Amino acid sequence: MRFSDITGLSDVKEKLINSVKNDHVAHAQLFLGKAGSPNLPMALAYAAYLNCEQPGESDACGNCPACVKNHKSIHPDVHFVFPVSPTKNITGKDVISTNFLKTWREFLTSSPFGKLEQWAAHYGGEDKQANISKEESRQIIKNLSLKAFEGRYKVMIIWLPEYMHPSSANGILKILEEPPERTIFLLVSNDAEKLLATILSRTQIITIPGFSDDELVTILTEKHEVPKEQAQRFAHLADGDLTLALRLVNNVEDDNHQWFAAWMRDCFKRDFTSMVQKSDTFHGMNKVAQKSLLAYGTNMMREALIRQMAPELVRVNGQENQFIENFSKVIDEEKVRAITPLLNEAQFHLERNASARITFLDLSLQISRIIK
Repeated sequence: MRFSDITGLSDVKEKLINSVKNDHVAHAQLFLGKAGSPNLPMALAYAAYLNCEQPGESDACGNCPACVKNHKSIHPDVHFVFPVSPTKNITGKDVISTNFLKTWREFLTSSPFGKLEQWAAHYGGEDKQANISKEESRQIIKNLSLKAFEGRYKVMIIWLPEYMHPSSANGILKILEEPPERTIFLLVSNDAEKLLATILSRTQIITIPGFSDDELVTILTEKHEVPKEQAQRFAHLADGDLTLALRLVNNVEDDNHQWFAAWMRDCFKRDFTSMVQKSDTFHGMNKVAQKSLLAYGTNMMREALIRQMAPELVRVNGQENQFIENFSKVIDEEKVRAITPLLNEAQFHLERNASARITFLDLSLQISRIIK
């Protein structure tokens, strides 16, 4: 990955490049951007530039041995840590990033802008809660205790550090604050609020915005050959999220709308029998699907509120648009403010392995009291 592979964001690129040119590279940086933003690609491009043997004014050369290895994600001085969970073949203390590297490299090649649910599906871990374990912190310290093999810098890229187990996060505090010479931590996060304050305070934050509508249109038309009119529509709906834009382009089916709309109808009608049945159904979903449904619900709450206050800014179409039009008639700002924290709290409980059946049923009962 090089800076030229990322459309737009010239200010961010310039800031990162100048830090290398001026030898003012912060030893711990947090690339902060929402899911679907180019924060991971930007970190990869920065890592490539840091160790490029013939860096240009605005990008890594792309041809030197270091760049070739970075392109394949096999540079010996660039290390990766990311959320994983047990699979059929990898269990116990073996559930660390090192044992998923081959699959991770495939994922970076096919989906560099991908999200956690796509990564989990890629390695086959949808049924378990992915995290970064305490064992991982020991591996980080071990890897960074070695001298650099080839590069100017040793780079540790931690994708989604908000999924670090507290013991893992605490385990890297010392090395994060006082790393070995020429060692750079690049933390790539979607949610700084979920990071330990002690981690956050040790990093320099680099804000990575989502793509603008115009940038998404450029990507879709030039790299994916989407007609401009369609690209403009998809870009508006995606709201800066390239992953979502590509799903729209490929017409990928998403069950979240059908499930959420039916669920809210049950809550509004106070159909308790159906609420119980849906709680059982949601319990049977894998972990990724459960959290995806709740995240989708949070977004729909936001869109319903926007429909009331500034309908021209709504970013949904088709069945979703019809649902939002009807839903906004029974929901208001006060109700949205009451329900949204409940959806977020349910995600929190699921991440800590609470019973999905009980979590969804309790959530259903609370929502039914609010929206009626």
